[in-house]
Amino acid sequence: MIVRWGISQLLELLRELGIEQPFLIASERWSKLDPPAARRWTEVPSDRIDEIAAATGDADGLLAIGGGSAIDLAKAVSVATGLPVVSVPTTYSGSEWTPSFGIRDSQRRTQGGGAGATLSGILYDPELSLTLPLEESVGTAMNALAHCAEALYVKGRNQEADALALEGARTINEALPQVAAFPDDRKARTRLLSGADAAGHALALAGLGLGHAMAQAIGGRYGLPHGALNAICLPAALRFNEPVAGDEIARFGQALKADDPVARVQELARLGGFGRLRDLGVPEEDLPALAVAAATRGGAKANPRPASPGEIEELLRSIW
Repeated sequence: MIVRWGISQLLELLRELGIEQPFLIASERWSKLDPPAARRWTEVPSDRIDEIAAATGDADGLLAIGGGSAIDLAKAVSVATGLPVVSVPTTYSGSEWTPSFGIRDSQRRTQGGGAGATLSGILYDPELSLTLPLEESVGTAMNALAHCAEALYVKGRNQEADALALEGARTINEALPQVAAFPDDRKARTRLLSGADAAGHALALAGLGLGHAMAQAIGGRYGLPHGALNAICLPAALRFNEPVAGDEIARFGQALKADDPVARVQELARLGGFGRLRDLGVPEEDLPALAVAAATRGGAKANPRPASPGEIEELLRSIW
């Protein structure tokens, strides 16, 4: 993966990757950037993968600008066409690092997913995040923090991912409060984006755990923001895993400079106003079905402590 910083480096990055005719996937919000693309798709998210793949024509690469929805959409099209993806993330989601993806319709409800995208390059520019609203800034940063926590204890963990996860957690912990207080602080935005980069890389090397499985099951059903759900679900997952991953969670706490990492995660989540599932409109009567859905996801299967649907339902009730 080639990683560059600064939107002014985009043309050079595309040339370095041998991409001369990129197909752009980005919402209308980013049309002002006028990126080098003859053709583009602006419905983000979308489940019209075959239609988008046909529209790429003679493009020799995919250029995704936006958050996780735009990048996931580009990855789905990559699988359909074989074209390489260059991502320009405008949030802290980390989607740019993984070949897996979720497909959501225009109402943001999950319509499937897959893996196998060809990832070629990433370009970060903190300027693109300066107008990101507070909830989205905090939510996607909490998603990145969940990547860090879970990378330390999931079944796919390894030393390289551990180092990146701890670096990402330290950086996010320091930068996120500053970004929440001063959204136009470029230095803080740069630090937060750097932390999200490390978190995404750790995710790619290690994988996801139970907290993400719960967030994905809920978000996919109701079209709710993935970051906000990770902010709410991570503390419950940390508590559940502590009996078998106490040392790893303690290391996570050290990176957060906190004796109680769960409390610190909740404190950071409150910067975006995230507290309980009921606040997002999740119906209490749906919790049993959501627990069953979460138990089947890859993150639940990679979790260090097996979780039955009944146990997951208890966790969901604890944060409802």
